[in-house]
Amino acid sequence: MATVILGVTGSIAAYKACELTRLLVKDGHDVQVLMTAAATRFVAPLTFRTLSRNPVPEDMFSAPDQWVPGHVALADRADLFVIAPCTANVMAKLAHGLADDLLTSTALAARAPVLLAPAMNTNMWEHPATQANLKTLLARGVRFVDAGTGDLACGTTGKGRMAEAAEIAEAVRGML
Repeated sequence: MATVILGVTGSIAAYKACELTRLLVKDGHDVQVLMTAAATRFVAPLTFRTLSRNPVPEDMFSAPDQWVPGHVALADRADLFVIAPCTANVMAKLAHGLADDLLTSTALAARAPVLLAPAMNTNMWEHPATQANLKTLLARGVRFVDAGTGDLACGTTGKGRMAEAAEIAEAVRGML
C-alpha cells in the first residue's frame, strides 16, 4: 500500500478530486488529503475525511500528532504527491519554491515524485507565465496529466479542464 498525498486547490474542479480519492482508496492506497483554504470553499474537508478515512488537517499550525512539524511528517510519509486540481496559483508557487500554506509547505518538503493535474481558464493556461512555470516544473521532473479541452466553468470553451479522475488514477498507477 502506497501513501499518496492528494493536494486539492481552489477550483470548481475540486469536486473531481472526491472521485479521485475514492478511486485511490479503492486501489488500496493510504490517501492523505491536504486542501488550500480556497479549496474548502468548493468541497468541505469532511467529504475528503470520509472518502479517505483520514483526517484532513486544516492548517499549518494544527497541533501535530508527534513532535515533528505536521507538514514535514506528511512529506516524509509520501510515496507520491498528487495535486488535483492544480490551479495556476499553486503551479506558480511550486515553480518558485513558495511555501505559504500547509499544501505548498508539504510539497516543498516532500521528496516523493509529484503529479499535477492542472485546472484553469484557457487564458490563464496559455499565459506566458503559466507556460514558463510548466516548463520549470517539467525540467525538475514533475509529471503532469494534461489539461483537457472543452466547456469551462467560466462559460467559455478551450483548454484548461482538469483531467477526469479515472485518467489521473491511471497516471498514479503508472507512477507507483
